[in-house]
Amino acid sequence: MKEIIKSIKRTPYQSLTGFLVLFFSLFLSLIILSSLSFVNGLLNYLETIPQVTVYFQPKTPENNIFKIRDELSQSGKTLSIKYISQNEAFNIYKNLNKDNPLLLEMVSADILPPSLEIYAKKPIYLPEIAEYLKKQPDVDEVQFQKDIVDKLLNLTNILRKTSFVFFGYLILMSVVVLTTTISFKIALKKDEIELLKLLGATNSYIRKPYLKESLFLASVAASLSFLILLGLYFYIVPFLNNYFSGISQLYLDLNFIKLQVWPFDLVFFGILYLITLIFAWLIAYLSSYLATNKYLKV
Repeated sequence: MKEIIKSIKRTPYQSLTGFLVLFFSLFLSLIILSSLSFVNGLLNYLETIPQVTVYFQPKTPENNIFKIRDELSQSGKTLSIKYISQNEAFNIYKNLNKDNPLLLEMVSADILPPSLEIYAKKPIYLPEIAEYLKKQPDVDEVQFQKDIVDKLLNLTNILRKTSFVFFGYLILMSVVVLTTTISFKIALKKDEIELLKLLGATNSYIRKPYLKESLFLASVAASLSFLILLGLYFYIVPFLNNYFSGISQLYLDLNFIKLQVWPFDLVFFGILYLITLIFAWLIAYLSSYLATNKYLKV
């Protein structure tokens, strides 16, 4: 550790440049990664509520409704379909208006519409299901939050596409700047390196101090960027509470693991920090190797 601090003090501006490049790259990557997690959590939440509700005419025969239900089930696009009869609708209505006897007297089961509550396997299937239902006979109304779903799907697609390009740019920029910075450090010690090689020092021995310093700066940059993100998260918690009002939990489903992204979950943020740290180490290692490889002529 003393050697690392000494090396940083000998070339403080180069070390600061490398640190700042790593810090901003990691911080921006964290912002994008956490945003993607929250948006995907919202999309997964949509799959837990009735995404499309179709109301039929009150006198529609049940066989007609069941036929539509079966056709949707066989399409392979629905996760589940719940049928609500007129009597069930009336019971729901009574529970909602149990404190208002006047409203109960005005309504009977015969005038309430039967309905289907449809859950899609993927949000992208929702517009197709809604359009199919609108074309069916005996359908009175189709409730579908198209604007909300479309906005979330568009936002997710944009974030996914731009994040790959952005991550690639950040990695390239970080590696180029860090490689140049480390190369400048090595150039200042060129005579010392040549002496070490004459004394029989191996390339790995000569490379080791630069690699250790890069990994140290990467670890500090990753930790600092994560702590700032964590601080921002807790700062905007009141806003998130209002934005996610009515939503108890949000999950990021990665097939092999299901992570809770809202409210605060130690496991999710722990994994986020670990990913950031590994990402920083990979950049630091690659930059150190390229810079030292150039001068050592391995």
